[in-house]
Amino acid sequence: MQSARGGLVAVHAHPDDETLTSGALLSSAVRAGRPATVVTCTRGERGEVIGAAQHALEGDGPALGRHRQTEIAAAMTALGGVDQVFLDALPGPATRYVDSGMAWVEGLSHAGAAAELPPGALVAAELDETAGRLATWLAVRAPDLLVTYEPGGGYGHPDHIRTHQIVLRAVELLGDDAPALAFAVSSAQELRAAYRALANDPTVAALIDAHRDPALVATREGPLTLPDGTLPVMARETVPPGFAVPVAPVRAQVLAALAAHATQVQAVTALDLPEALGCYALSNGALAPVLPVERYQWADPARTVPQPYAVA
Repeated sequence: MQSARGGLVAVHAHPDDETLTSGALLSSAVRAGRPATVVTCTRGERGEVIGAAQHALEGDGPALGRHRQTEIAAAMTALGGVDQVFLDALPGPATRYVDSGMAWVEGLSHAGAAAELPPGALVAAELDETAGRLATWLAVRAPDLLVTYEPGGGYGHPDHIRTHQIVLRAVELLGDDAPALAFAVSSAQELRAAYRALANDPTVAALIDAHRDPALVATREGPLTLPDGTLPVMARETVPPGFAVPVAPVRAQVLAALAAHATQVQAVTALDLPEALGCYALSNGALAPVLPVERYQWADPARTVPQPYAVA
């Protein structure tokens, strides 16, 4: 756990979320010489597993959690040397927070609650316990900027929503000593444009064609599909006050970090489109764009910080 103060802290639910949601911001912070740390709330023990090589890990929570720890370590290196710590390793009760699980709903575009919760599920932990240990650590780490999901958790995963609540409560506990807080969001207009671009790009068409083999379905490697047009929860019709981070300068780092999460992310591909710098898919097989910018909304526009790695 790093001793540096200032800079950026990103709080996420599972290994891979930090890259999917905040990869460009994290990598840009490191490039700008700013301390950057990821706090991960669980080890992603209930994640769906892509690929035949690791398919046996699915359903074996402890084994999958151990494997995903190696993936996030590789991703942090790929992003340029970001520090990472698990929430239950921060000062507080001796406990372990476990991935609560989820179920795909609304045409495999949004997530909902799982049918059953495992012992130690993050969503069942006392809010003041989880937020208290985060607040205690933040008081020492003293970042300038804290980022996490918006209230809907990006795409509705219960652990993402709970992580938002944990961060919000930690900020309340810190009071005037809290860092500026921002939520990851997207422009609905930019997402729609990226969806259209993916649908018309020959590289994407070839990628989909290469994943049509029905045998791949058994290992969650395919078939790949285009986005169905459903916007994620984080999409905003009007871009709120905040800041944007250009992805192009760190695209190679972000794509390498995505590829490091091989049990969770597939078909990581660089694209040279004005609307999308790349694409990838999760276990649902739906291609998603790597947008030219990562956007963030200020939780309180009156409490902001200058961003040396961001554009207006």
